[in-house]
Amino acid sequence: MTTKIIPALKIGDLEINPPIIQGGMGVRVSGSSLASAVANEGCAGIIASVGLGAFEDAVASKFVELNNNSLRSEIRKARSLSKGIIGVNVMVVLSNYEELVKVCVEEKVDMLICGSGLPLDLPKLTAGSNIKLIPIVSSARALNIIYRKWKQNYNKVPDAVILEGPMAGGHLGFSYDDIVNDKTASLEQLVKELVDFVGTLEETIPVIAAGGIFDGSDIAKFLKLGASGVQMATRFVCTTECDVHNDFKQAYITAKKDDITIIHSPVGLPGRVILNDFTKRVTKGETIPFRCPHHCLRSCNPRTAPYCIAKVLVDASKGRLHNSFVFAGSNAYRCTEIVSVKTLVNQLKEELSNSL
Repeated sequence: MTTKIIPALKIGDLEINPPIIQGGMGVRVSGSSLASAVANEGCAGIIASVGLGAFEDAVASKFVELNNNSLRSEIRKARSLSKGIIGVNVMVVLSNYEELVKVCVEEKVDMLICGSGLPLDLPKLTAGSNIKLIPIVSSARALNIIYRKWKQNYNKVPDAVILEGPMAGGHLGFSYDDIVNDKTASLEQLVKELVDFVGTLEETIPVIAAGGIFDGSDIAKFLKLGASGVQMATRFVCTTECDVHNDFKQAYITAKKDDITIIHSPVGLPGRVILNDFTKRVTKGETIPFRCPHHCLRSCNPRTAPYCIAKVLVDASKGRLHNSFVFAGSNAYRCTEIVSVKTLVNQLKEELSNSL
């Protein structure tokens, strides 16, 4: 079979080849080590900004400052390790969202990826910078809202858009019942609808498909559907450079298909995780008392939450899986070994080239 030239993902003056954005994974899963390694292979490396600072009660009064400093440090570490494309994922639902965006502007990151809410004021927060602004949406309708608000209020449109479907890991932008009862549209259908909508606009906005994309043939499929690139997260967990504890990675390696499940998150969203004893306990109604000194997520009600999702995810990142669970995409069980980022990207490139 003759291999074909892989098309680059072009976002303004940025060129990403192969056309892969590494998904931002919190808490403390995708940091400077992973992002820089991915950027060195021509992809876009993304640091997840959520929860980089301490969560301990003793430092509650310095929550914003600690997280700002930690994010700044991660960006600078990534820059010192790579001359490639480095971006940051900042969730809109974070109580310190605006502060984190400000750090990204000051550090001149290449792109800002914002989901878990509609980033309606993002152009105002980044005014005067050259940062590429990329919202994450779950439908063409959501992009339409963002597009109209940005154009009307700031004469700005998204530099690209990520469509994250129902097979992604972590918190999901769909209802629990729809996901569990398989009532959500497929990523393929959602991407087609978004590509069609973008085609009606005056501007060219690259569409990036995300959620359950595992190999090069998957990437080729979405390029053929009109996407300009993909975002992949799960595959990058099982790399030597991923910032998370090895026990977190091993949870992917040992998982079976039936271990990938959907839970009710304390923040009011469904979440895709790998089943373990802790997951079974909280699903049965066990609660873990906690104090909430900083209310890091706007959508969380500490008075009714059965446990602190931030504390759980911090514990997971440190390998304390008896007190936590691991977020994962629908295909996490297909990961069978830990490889270098270079090895993974080379494999994806070969598969993609052969599938075009």
